[in-house]
Amino acid sequence: MTPSLPLNLAIAPDSPLDSNTVSRVTKVLLTAIRESFPASFNVGVFSSSETLFRAWGGVATYRDEGNIEANSATLYDLASLTKVVATTTLVLWLAEQSKWSISDPIKQWVPGFARDDVTLEHLLTHTSGLIAHIPFFALYDTPRAIRRAVLEESRNGVAGDHVTYSDLNFMLLGWAIERCTHTSLDRLFTEVIATPLGTRTLRYRPSWKLRSNIAATELDGDQRRTEQLVWGDVHDGNAWALGGVAGHAGLFSSVDDLGLFAQALLDPRRHHLLSTASIREMSTRHAGRQPDVRGLGWKLKPRELGHWPEGTFWHTGFTGTSLLIDPKDDLSVVLLCNAVHPTRQLERQAAFRSSVHKALRAEKA
Repeated sequence: MTPSLPLNLAIAPDSPLDSNTVSRVTKVLLTAIRESFPASFNVGVFSSSETLFRAWGGVATYRDEGNIEANSATLYDLASLTKVVATTTLVLWLAEQSKWSISDPIKQWVPGFARDDVTLEHLLTHTSGLIAHIPFFALYDTPRAIRRAVLEESRNGVAGDHVTYSDLNFMLLGWAIERCTHTSLDRLFTEVIATPLGTRTLRYRPSWKLRSNIAATELDGDQRRTEQLVWGDVHDGNAWALGGVAGHAGLFSSVDDLGLFAQALLDPRRHHLLSTASIREMSTRHAGRQPDVRGLGWKLKPRELGHWPEGTFWHTGFTGTSLLIDPKDDLSVVLLCNAVHPTRQLERQAAFRSSVHKALRAEKA
């Protein structure tokens, strides 16, 4: 497509990343540029106090009237990173405020939920027994109808120890947050997380004026009722049908703004968002076993991403996004891609994510 595009790099003068590490990562990213996959990427490596490494390149949007190249401030659809950046954070923040406990039954906070055995913690750890996914956007015409359908589906299953990753869990948590606070999820996220951190782009429903700087996602995909390029709106069909705001998807961000969020988890004393105790609790094993070990919201033990130390927690997003937090080394890795543009290649996406992280954390001799 456009193999001549440049790879852009910015490295802090005092970065702890050695030359071999930078060389390995650069090689991976140059290959991505040459092969035009993913379409575009933005990579950030952060400590709790500074930006250590930045790289970006590729095509943010392919279009007939001229492609739009990615830049350092390109916004990406975070997809399921919404689950940990917005929903998990707000659930734990509300627990810190003594507004609820994660041991509360979800039916206490979501009227119409029929089962007694499902707690907020079951939803956070994906152990509620709910089905992995249903394309509600293709079946129902209104947010109210989708909510009714989720509640009806929630009658099925049994909560326990088995992990079944499900968007329904976090759709329910989003509604519970709104019920608890009497505030819309997007407004609460802005007030509690985005504004205090000083982020400008970490938001639900980005302004249409920003569209030219937002990386497009699928063309002729399966997340809409008609074939179209998804560009400037959330990719996930269910989040889109709910108005672009949901507990499981909907956030957009640049790398640098998501880096501010990561820094708040690396050093809560410097950038207070959650307490040290809450961060420790959410990054401790609550359920599952390899390859899907779960804390609260977050995944643990990222073996497919290289040799990261005990205590590392991470998550991914369908569009090609990921966020990894390594408290032991005071390091976070933000990888944002539009790897489903113009069409999805999920195995290739996973391989690229793995290669970037392995380059940053090569096995020590």
